[in-house]
Amino acid sequence: MNLRELIRTSRPIAFFGGAGVSTESGIPDFRGVDGLYSQKYKYPPETMLSRDFFYSNPEDFFEFYRDKIISVDAEPNAAHKALAWLEKEGILSAVITQNIDGLHQAAGSENVIEIHGGVRRNHCVKCRQFYTLDDVKSRTGVPRCSCGGVIKPDVTLYGESLDPKAIEAAISVVSAADALIIGGTSLTVYPAAGLIDYYRGDKLALINKTPTPIDSRADMVIYDKIGKALGEAVFG
Repeated sequence: MNLRELIRTSRPIAFFGGAGVSTESGIPDFRGVDGLYSQKYKYPPETMLSRDFFYSNPEDFFEFYRDKIISVDAEPNAAHKALAWLEKEGILSAVITQNIDGLHQAAGSENVIEIHGGVRRNHCVKCRQFYTLDDVKSRTGVPRCSCGGVIKPDVTLYGESLDPKAIEAAISVVSAADALIIGGTSLTVYPAAGLIDYYRGDKLALINKTPTPIDSRADMVIYDKIGKALGEAVFG
């Protein structure tokens, strides 16, 4: 069975994706050769993207956040578009993503579980007033609410716990899936990588450019770009 046949014969399919889905849209990952961890900053990226740093150095946080995390020019690629089409056709039940860029929604996907949060949602730390991504981008320096509180992106920073509701939803989707496609992730970041343990089926497809720790558990392993593999399987 190839990927196209797996998609054609499976209902429902769940998709779990990581940074590799977005790198094809020009968004850098963290651990790759050209990733943020390989670049030189005043502070390490994992420090600047921590909860403690957000509250103690908000100016430096938002300078880095606007410069490197908010990718305003990125557009959905073939993988995003293929997944949106599969959902529209009733084949895909949900997209579970480690990415925070909102490109799945931009492509048309509606049932997207962002286990690390998303840049398109922002709230005041004091009054919880909601703000859009444009609200954050249009301000200079530290964005503040009308009440004076700092506007915080709804993304999971280092030192924060994952949203339990998102994890619960992801587990439910994976547990109910006939087929599970995992793409663009090295499966080294926990607890997100542990979601695979909830899959009980025998149609596990793994798409990544490099080997992962769970290759031996997969029923199908494809070493390729996720956009190329999914695009060809869905659109031909």
